[in-house]
Amino acid sequence: MTRATQEAPARGQAEESIGKPGPTKSRAFAWNYGPAIAITLAAIGLWELVIRVAHVPEYLIPTPSEVAADFKADWPVLEPNLVVTLREIVLGFAISVAAGVGLAVLLHLSPTLRRAFYPLLIGSQTIPIIVLAPILVILFGYGILPKLIIVALICFFPIVVNGIDGLRSVDDDLIRMMLTLNGTRWSIFRRVEFPAALPSIFSGMRIAATFAAIGAVFGEWSGSNQGLGYVMLAATPNLLTARIFAAIVLLTVVAMALFGLVYGLERAFVPWAPRGHKKAE
Repeated sequence: MTRATQEAPARGQAEESIGKPGPTKSRAFAWNYGPAIAITLAAIGLWELVIRVAHVPEYLIPTPSEVAADFKADWPVLEPNLVVTLREIVLGFAISVAAGVGLAVLLHLSPTLRRAFYPLLIGSQTIPIIVLAPILVILFGYGILPKLIIVALICFFPIVVNGIDGLRSVDDDLIRMMLTLNGTRWSIFRRVEFPAALPSIFSGMRIAATFAAIGAVFGEWSGSNQGLGYVMLAATPNLLTARIFAAIVLLTVVAMALFGLVYGLERAFVPWAPRGHKKAE
């Protein structure tokens, strides 16, 4: 058997493997999110079945189909209040990102300030935000300002802590290399420390994104006449349970959308960040 004859099958296998299509986006999506979607659909189906078999009244716990029907019937009520809550969440979250990243950088650059304020920052989280909400309403009225402050306070802490940890976790060898190249403090921060801290900062932002809706609801419960929190509060004495569940679904969708937006920005601006999942094979 000649050498060319021996190499022919190997070339054929290599060409076949090269021509084999890789994982498509649909397969990757199914691999990453399929189990969660399947569990969610199963839970909704079980919820519908149990409520119908047990004949639970709608005013106690509605079925998913009744909640879906309520979206159509109460959408004129839900839509304007959704816009109000969405504005509070987005603006409050943006304020928390700006303040959180700014404070993290300041405490990183100044060890004296870090020793002075970091313990106070930790201690501030022991105060329940639901206790501060009525005080903020008394101080600033029933407008949007107290809601923004509450959302910012809830989202602020994870961004600051993750930002400080990310800035302090930079490899010392990289900093020493910059010093040997006569790098200034600003150039070290701009070229090494801040880029290395971006994955941690975005991680804190993703955590904060899931809390933003909670802060908006707390603020609306403390004093408001609009917003999804107010819708739930007003529906409770009237036993409009389906409307309450519809508002909860909208808040969940908003929180997930904000989380997805932050994740998308991370993929765009920090492509080197480690990912928490593997691609389908």
